[in-house]
Amino acid sequence: MPRLKLTRRLFLAACGTSVAVLGGPLRAQAADVTVFAAASMKGVLDSVAADWTAQTGAHIAISYAGSSVLARQIQQGAPADIFISADLAWMDVLQKAGAIQPDSRRNLLGNALVLVAHDPKAAQVTLAKGVDLAGLLGPNRLAMALVDSVPAGIYGKASLTSLGVWDSVAHKVAQADNVRAALALVSTGEAPYGIVYATDAAAEHGVTVVGTFPADSHPPIVYPVALTTGAQPGAAAFLAYLSGPKAAAEFRKFGFTVTEK
Repeated sequence: MPRLKLTRRLFLAACGTSVAVLGGPLRAQAADVTVFAAASMKGVLDSVAADWTAQTGAHIAISYAGSSVLARQIQQGAPADIFISADLAWMDVLQKAGAIQPDSRRNLLGNALVLVAHDPKAAQVTLAKGVDLAGLLGPNRLAMALVDSVPAGIYGKASLTSLGVWDSVAHKVAQADNVRAALALVSTGEAPYGIVYATDAAAEHGVTVVGTFPADSHPPIVYPVALTTGAQPGAAAFLAYLSGPKAAAEFRKFGFTVTEK
């Protein structure tokens, strides 16, 4: 049976609130550029895209979710022009599937992994070998993104494993569909602690950073970006803007590290 191909307009309509169209209210016409981006890009990418729209008048639509969900949607024919993943693995999956333009691929950003608490007076935690995270949690849950598919969860599990504490806390983990959903569990108090990116923690006033995971306890956090094979012509210009100095300044303002070209 042939695979159903979504038109760009039908896809945007089907996604509803998961797609933000910048530069004004949702319009009938399709966006000039459609970006699928890791959930942790929400906020900064909205800002960067709004600047682009103000400068060029070009319409940008952005769908945020876990990198794994977005990659699978692209594989299934969703009409994205640009994909920004929160790890290299999901971009590799799409490259092997022939779903991106390899020559357009580049590493865009970096991030750090932190432990956050709901209690603003929570004590700082030294995240070193043998840290008693299970004791800190007690009977409570640790919020994380999906540990087997979403980059933030994969990085978090790798770090906890490296520190020798994964086995003691695995049964206490409350897994969320993406890192922003994990952050929300902590900010609302449903979980007292969570593992998220440093940029997520900085964007949420309802959490307090109580520790930073050692950079060598998990694979480097890298955000690759690429054009899809079906990208519209205008997408290349926006991709170039994402790699330019104005966007870089905005990324740094939100706490990301910018990959040097």
